[in-house]
Amino acid sequence: MSEEQKQADNRARPTTDQFRAFVARDWAPRTPPPTEPDSVAPFAAARRDALSQAFPADRLVIPAGGLKVRSNDTDYVFRAHSAFVHMSGWAGDAEPDAVLVFEPRAEGGHDVVLYFTPMAERDSEEFFANARYGEYWVGARPTLEELAARLGVTTRHLDEFEAHVAKDAGLTTVRVVRDADRELTATLDEARVAEGADRASLAEADDALAHRLSTLRLLKDAWEAEQMQQAVDATQVGFEAVIAELDEAVAKGRGERWVEGIFGLYARHSGNGVGYDSICASGDHANTLHWIKNTGDVKEGDLLLLDAGVEVDSLFTADITRTLPVSGTFTEAQREIYDAVFEAQEAGIAAAKPGNRFSDIHEAAIRVIAQHLHRWGLLPDGVSVEDTLDKETGQYHRRWMVHGTSHHLGIDVHDCALATRAEYMDAVLEPGMVLTVEPGLYFKADDLLAPEKFRGNGVRIEDDLLITADGNVNLSRHIPRSADEVEAWIAQIQTR
Repeated sequence: MSEEQKQADNRARPTTDQFRAFVARDWAPRTPPPTEPDSVAPFAAARRDALSQAFPADRLVIPAGGLKVRSNDTDYVFRAHSAFVHMSGWAGDAEPDAVLVFEPRAEGGHDVVLYFTPMAERDSEEFFANARYGEYWVGARPTLEELAARLGVTTRHLDEFEAHVAKDAGLTTVRVVRDADRELTATLDEARVAEGADRASLAEADDALAHRLSTLRLLKDAWEAEQMQQAVDATQVGFEAVIAELDEAVAKGRGERWVEGIFGLYARHSGNGVGYDSICASGDHANTLHWIKNTGDVKEGDLLLLDAGVEVDSLFTADITRTLPVSGTFTEAQREIYDAVFEAQEAGIAAAKPGNRFSDIHEAAIRVIAQHLHRWGLLPDGVSVEDTLDKETGQYHRRWMVHGTSHHLGIDVHDCALATRAEYMDAVLEPGMVLTVEPGLYFKADDLLAPEKFRGNGVRIEDDLLITADGNVNLSRHIPRSADEVEAWIAQIQTR
């Protein structure tokens, strides 16, 4: 909320003593809160131990973040910062402005404290008059005791946070996740400097914390792997709902919006919502890699490229792409493109195994892409497959496949983004990693170098893989992939 909005104060508020007494009385007892810990609690505790060991004498501050303005005085639905979720275990129902603090102990290790604004009693003014926190306005929130039992951490009122967080900042290194809550970071910067910290070193100290929090997500634990499977399974349900509505998408016009809406309905019903803005790209729109406007028609004869994922309540998301023939069957040219992409994906999946490097997945898939482009005569005269794969003098194939084949996946759709190249692209694959394999071929309608029969068609196939000790498990293996399987899938759903 802007300063101007705060000063306007144009909301009606009941203020009489009589009303205060009246609104506080005759409420049924609250339902007793759960006393059993959440299933994530022991896994989150292990993650906190790993972070504690990385910064044994430092105070660590991990904010959930605050509300973000959508328009004027209305906000977007709140989603906590991914680092906060990973370390606390508090996900879909996390409260804005909460902060997780690791307080170093003299004997080693940390005491972990979760600061947030708990639910107020019904005889308080907050209960009925506070539009930011009041139960009348935003619903019931957890108590300190409830959240402590659920998450296995000490909980304190947010009012106590400022007095503790910058204490002895000149003697104790205080690190904060800077991008989680920029207002909190600015306030903490000033407090740290006032306590004797060196301003020039603040960002560097904070960046080290953010980097470690990011790389701790490279390997998923058993609980996280199960959440990923749930997200993929929910995504399949959403894809099949879209297929069942393809005729409606064609008939209604602006069908990309219809597809987006149908998938969003199932994502919201099955979990927290979509993990990212869905790409619902029909016809030539499929050749715009990040087409999220979704304003176009879906037409008979088109290919519909649907890149979407359900984010479950734990905030882990799937990321699946299927390219669907709207009419139920691929044309000969569409199938030729599709089969080439499928072959490339098979090569990428085969390369996703322990001992190989992350970059080996792309290299395996892109070699197949280059071979098909060469066979179709699309590379410049005299350029061989090896020539185009040369990273210094080639790369002609990138006209039709410009993006990478893989990325890590988890709480963020592009997870572990702060990992260095050595930790990501050049790293050896290990059991517990979850990543995508998603080659594609894109022939824009106005691409005069592409065969006319290919123009206006884009194909991508994307699956989510869990690296295991002896290879990988395709978490989305039950979602049909080959051209024949996709056609049979569409026919089966549309004849139910």
